[in-house]
Amino acid sequence: MTDKNDTVLSAENLVVSVGGGAGNRGGTEILHGVDLTLHRGEVLGLIGPNGAGKSTLLGALSGDLTPVSGDVRLVGHPYSDYSARAAARERAVMLQDSHVSFSHLVRDVVGMGRSAWPSDPARDERIVDDCLEQVGMMPKQDRDVTTLSGGERARVAFARVMAQRAGCVMLDEPTAAMDIGHQERTMSTVRGIAAAGTGVLVVLHDLNLAAQYCDRLALLSDGRVEALGSPADVCTSERLSAVYGWPVSVSAVEGQLWIRPTPQE
Repeated sequence: MTDKNDTVLSAENLVVSVGGGAGNRGGTEILHGVDLTLHRGEVLGLIGPNGAGKSTLLGALSGDLTPVSGDVRLVGHPYSDYSARAAARERAVMLQDSHVSFSHLVRDVVGMGRSAWPSDPARDERIVDDCLEQVGMMPKQDRDVTTLSGGERARVAFARVMAQRAGCVMLDEPTAAMDIGHQERTMSTVRGIAAAGTGVLVVLHDLNLAAQYCDRLALLSDGRVEALGSPADVCTSERLSAVYGWPVSVSAVEGQLWIRPTPQE
């Protein structure tokens, strides 16, 4: 049984609208009564079709979107209890759009992840070195970030998030722009972060990556959690086919789920 003290992030009966007035009231309701809990040491994947509400849920959980109703708590406290700097010490967020518009060196961008903490140059340098090594960007640490490919920029953004050393990490499609090797390297690093005690919430479109690397999956559909549990429990052919609106085949190969769309004649 999971200890409540291990909870780093929770949502209860969360309702989120966009496009309305103050607090987004009167807008279009995107999330409808979502309950979700993230624990220390686990990787929780958010999956679901386009428009299911994954990024909106991440925005509410990160404190960037104000819910119409419901409760979001970071390490047991509402975001109203935190200053921006204090919240950044508890949770780190990598958005889907990690584009850096201005000219900065790669190393300096990663170092921005340390800005929420008191300056400790020696410690900060060690952390930046470690993060650059983990994402394979140390050889390009002195490159202008605006000259990098999309996949390289994503790796730099991931390193910056890791540099925050937060106990809760939220990642929105961190592997979307990466080749297969860097996708695997990134998700292996995510597993390492979780093994060190961090709770990781990650939005993924690649169902096979999600099934391979996540401890639990939350399947969203039309702004609701359709299923929550282990990858094997959530990723059934019947459920995925219904949610994605296309026949999906699920099989086990050497103990690992293999999920693929079924061609239609």
